[in-house]
Order: sequence, then structure tokens, then C-alpha cells
Amino acid sequence: MTKLTQWLWGLALLGTAWAALTMGALGMELPFPCQEVLWPLPAYLLVFAGGYALGTVGYRVATFHDCEDAARSWKPKWI
Repeated sequence: MTKLTQWLWGLALLGTAWAALTMGALGMELPFPCQEVLWPLPAYLLVFAGGYALGTVGYRVATFHDCEDAARSWKPKWI
């Protein structure tokens, strides 16, 4: 199973659970404060995932290592 398939299965399961809870398919009546948090949950998760992605890219750029030996070996002989 590829990583993409794992992510898609996870998103499908979370989406199904969210839809079942918000639409009342399970026959459960949630209190109003829980409903207020549950409705915008996908937007919260999207913002969190974007922040995590930006943080990860920023960290990887900040800790990028240069290979000085490899740079010297690519230098032309006439310089």
C-alpha cells in the first residue's frame, strides 16, 4: 500500500465519521457546544496541515547542509 493510499483511506475514514456525526446518521444528539466545534473541524484541520507543511519546509531549508567537497570536485580545471 502506497503512502498516498494510506492518506486517502485515513481522510475517507475521518470524513465519514465527521459526516455521520454532523448529519446525525448515528442517531446521537450532540450538545450544542460539541456541534459548534464539529462543524468547522475540516477547516481547522486544513489550516493545521498547512501550518505543519510550512513549518517542515522552513525547518528543512534552515538545516540544509552544503557539501563543500562535492562543490570543489565540480569546479572547472581552468579556474
